[in-house]
Formats: sequence, C-alpha cells, structure tokens
Amino acid sequence: MPFLRKGTIRDLGDITNIIESAKYFLKSQNIDQWQQGYPDEDQARVDITRGHCYVLVCDSKIAAIGTITTDIDSGYTAIKGSWKDNSNEDYASLHRIAVSERFRGKHLAQKLLLGLIAKCREMGFVDIRADTHKDNKAMQTILTKNGFGYQGIIFKAEDCSPRMAFQLLLD
Repeated sequence: MPFLRKGTIRDLGDITNIIESAKYFLKSQNIDQWQQGYPDEDQARVDITRGHCYVLVCDSKIAAIGTITTDIDSGYTAIKGSWKDNSNEDYASLHRIAVSERFRGKHLAQKLLLGLIAKCREMGFVDIRADTHKDNKAMQTILTKNGFGYQGIIFKAEDCSPRMAFQLLLD
C-alpha cells in the first residue's frame, strides 16, 4: 500500500533520478517544461532541508515526489486571471510533482496529489495552488480531476516562462 512521508537527505539520489527521468519524459513528449536545468539536485536538496519534499513510497521504493511550499510564491502574485477570494496570502503551493518511470501508469500521481492535499489540510491550509506548462496535459488532467480550477496564467520566477495556474479551495 503506497504511503506518503517527508523526503530525507538519504533519498536525494532517488529523488534526483526521478527528476532527471521526468525531464527526459517531458522532452520525449515535446513538452518544454524542466528543460533548462531546473529543477536539479541542488533544488531537491533545498526542498529536503526545508522540509518541503514528500515522497510516495510503494513496495519499499520511492515511486513519486512532490513539494509543498507555504511561502508567498513570487510567481503567483501577478496573475493574468484571478485567484478565488482574490487572496495572495496564506496558501500552500504544490511543486515539482513527478513519478518514477518504474511506476508510471499505476495512477500514483493521483495518490501523491491526494496525499499532498491531505498534508496541506493537516497544516491548516484551505487554499492550495499549483501550476504547469500549457502542454503538460497529464498534469492538467490530474489537477482538474481533483477539484483544482484553472485560474489564469502566471510567470515562473526562475525563468519568466508562462504557466497555467490552478487553485483548490478546501471546505
């Protein structure tokens, strides 16, 4: 049975491998996301050190990864569209979601996302945000199937590239 836990520095190699595999997969799908070096091992280390990184474990292996950040995301402050409740404070953001190539096709991205949403709720957040590339249809589908609504376009702080912004307000 898959379970979610915080990533540790001992997981860094597996997490980095999943990120690199996801970059290759996105490139093979002609999706220009994560193709400029970001994210990388250094970002994974920062996510782990700050306690933002989560891993989904399946059959004693890391099957998927994702991060929850609770700081104001500078890329989310200016949106071509609008956030529900027009709030730019007190939200959690989901980032760097990826599934190991060994576990693709097993609906583990869904389990990961549900686990991350549950963690956000445990942390007291009712406003959850995420973004993805316009060509990343798989991520868009996972977000919308789980109640996230499309809110507009934001521009990533790392490279000013446009991303589709999604939001989920919990009851």
